[in-house]
Formats: sequence, structure tokens, C-alpha cells
Amino acid sequence: MLNSERANGVLKYFRENQAWMEDTVNSGIEANRKGWMRISFVDAEGNPVENVRVKLEQTTHDFKFGCNLFMLGELGSEEKNETFKKLYPKLFNLATLPFYWNAIEPEEGVLRFGKDSAPVYRRPNPDLCLEYCAEHGIEPKLHCLVYDQWSPAWVPRNDEQKVRYLLDRRIRQIAERYRDAIPSMEVTNETLHRNSNPTMLFGAPDLVEWSFQQARKYLPYTRLIINEATQYIWTYPFVHNRAAYYSQIQRAIANGASIDSIGMQFHMFWPREQEAAEARAVCDPKQLYRVMDQYADFGKPIQVTEVTVPAYSQEAEDEAIQAEILKNLYKVWFSHPNMEAIVYWNMVDGYAHGAQPGDMTKGENRYHGALLRHDMTPKPAFHVLDELINKTWHTSLEATAQGTLDAKGFYGTYALEAEVDGKKIQTTVHLSKGAKNQFTVVV
Repeated sequence: MLNSERANGVLKYFRENQAWMEDTVNSGIEANRKGWMRISFVDAEGNPVENVRVKLEQTTHDFKFGCNLFMLGELGSEEKNETFKKLYPKLFNLATLPFYWNAIEPEEGVLRFGKDSAPVYRRPNPDLCLEYCAEHGIEPKLHCLVYDQWSPAWVPRNDEQKVRYLLDRRIRQIAERYRDAIPSMEVTNETLHRNSNPTMLFGAPDLVEWSFQQARKYLPYTRLIINEATQYIWTYPFVHNRAAYYSQIQRAIANGASIDSIGMQFHMFWPREQEAAEARAVCDPKQLYRVMDQYADFGKPIQVTEVTVPAYSQEAEDEAIQAEILKNLYKVWFSHPNMEAIVYWNMVDGYAHGAQPGDMTKGENRYHGALLRHDMTPKPAFHVLDELINKTWHTSLEATAQGTLDAKGFYGTYALEAEVDGKKIQTTVHLSKGAKNQFTVVV
């Protein structure tokens, strides 16, 4: 057990509430992430068949484990890029794609959608990202339609109506090209956060409502997500339903905003010296559940949209503490009934916003906040998530069925093999939350 001053400080609340947390996590996962299926085995005439040897192996998760895809093809060498492409789908079935306005349309009318578009650091073009996602069975998510602080320089700051016109055009162009390819999109991001160079629209009282209205107009079947920064959600400005983000969502919904999912960032971007003090809010399982339970009142799914837990260095203990924090956080989030996705933010050390590749003096809390070191070797945090996602939260079983088989497993797709009298049948079944999950296999 880690027993240093740093470990005892940042892990204090997880450890003090360990028994309660484990009980809550285990019961929540059983109730919210797993379900029963009944598989009937019959012959060609529909008669039950006995003594069927059955193997079930989970191949996909319905729950979304994600990461941003900002460094796809951007790591400086073919070897590093290939390692990234290989390791990414070992953990992730959801990818956040960069649609920052100033990178998508750096000059008015010049759209960087296609694979032949000019490169921009940390902003691979959407078509390249979508091609990678399709190759690996990864669901793409767009980030973000209306994010005022990343407006291009050519957008006027002092003409609110012109900005509305330009954003309406932007949303329409994205919808026309990607509505069938990207099932979920973040509509607004960080509207409570201070903006150093805002447009006049940023201060408009209907910014959120208008943004969702325009998005729904062009994207009638897309999952639309609201997103906000860490400090307005988890930390002690949170005062139950009087928290700023909660109140913003409540007002937006009352005014007709068509919000499908509630996004919550979780970046531990404070200096090492501040970490123990911040732990009371972000590393206390009871506080984490209080926040999630409060936002669950809206009756909508929740996503932890951006996660950064820094190691602060490559020292073994620092990396072990990062892994321990992540293990506890993912267990708590995964167990909550309203949670539908957890998105780690940066996969490789040194490439976060504000960090300088290869220069770890540029913000240790950002430089060391990924799952792979700068040389692409997996950190303990990577192995912890691999263990949870691919082993602990994975269903595999073998049984002999006498006409039917009842089995409980994590929601997702399963490869099924049935053998009787030397004859093997292979097929797939999908265990879905809220479905009857009754399947018939002819053997």
C-alpha cells in the first residue's frame, strides 16, 4: 500500500470511505451495468435441444470508454504514430474528435474537413479521424459546435448578429456532412468559464438555448451534449441544485433547450502542492456520488467528458498514485446509474494543451497527465484501465445448456459458440439494457 505523504494526502478520502465505496460500487455495477439473457437452443423443427456446450465471450461494451483523438498521426514519427493507433483501441470504443472552429475554418470559407487538408497541430482533420474510427469499430463524438473562445480571428467580436449567422452556417455545414457519421455532438462547452477574447454572443442570455435550438434544427436525431469545466461541477462551488452549472441546465431546459446528455469535465490541473487540499472534493467517493445524484435529477445520461489525473513526474510512486486515483474514479463513475461514458483526455504525455512536447518543465500537472509516457511506454494507469475494462468488467463463460441457458453479463456484444453431437454453431448476440434479451439459436 502506498504510504508516502503525497499518497496519504490525495488518497485520504478514498481510503477513509473504502468499505462504503466498494459496497456502493459493487452493488451499482451489478444493478446498472449487467443484465440477464436467456438463450434457447432448438433443432430445425423448433424442438429444444439438450446437452449443448456453450461458450460466451464478450467482444464489445455498450458503455463508452473514450479518449480524445487529437494526436492521431501527430506524434512526430511513424513508429510513435503506429504505437498510438495500436494501443488506442485496446481501451477505447469512443473517440472525441476536434471540431474547434478556428482549426476547422482557419480562413472564412476554407473548411478543413477532408483528408488532404493542411495539417494543424492537435487538430487532425475529421475525415482522417472517422476513417480510423471505422477501421477499429470506435464511435466518434464531436467536440464542439459552439465554443466561443476558439472562434477564428476573422469572426467579428463586436457584432452579435453576424456571429449568430456564422455559427448557424457552421452548424449547418457540419450537419450536412457528418450527421449520419457522428452520432453524438457536444453543442456548447465552458460557457461559465472566463473567456479572454469573447464575441458578443458569449454574453448573450440565450447563448445555450440558441445553440441547442440551432443544433437540433439541423441534427434532429443526433445526441446533443452540454459540457462544462471541472471547477463548476465537482468542487465546492457545488451547492446541490443551486450550483451554477445545475442552474444553467435547469434554465436552458425550461427555455426549450433539447439537451440529451450532461457533460462534466474532470481535469486535476492544479499544482502538486494544491493536490491534497483539492482531494476533499474530487477524491471523496461520497462527494462524487452527491454530485452525480444531483445532476441525475434531470433524468438524463451523464458523461465524464474530459479526464486528466496527473502523475507529476515519471517517478514510480507518482505514477502509482495516478493509477490508484484513476482506478477509484473509474469504479465510482462506472457504477452510477446515469453514467453513460467516461473519456480520458490525453493518451500520451507531453501533448496536452499547454504542455510542450519533450519539455516536461512546461507544466508538470499537464505534461505528465496521460496514460502513456512520452516514449509511448504504458504507465501503470494504462494497465489499471486495461484490467478494469477488459478483465474485471468483462463476461466470459462456458456452460452446458439443457434447452435453455440463463446468463448474466455486462451489456454488450457476445460471440456465442454452441456445440452438440460434434456440430458447432457460431453466432453473435447483443445483451442490451432495457431489452428482453431472449435469443434462439438453431443447432
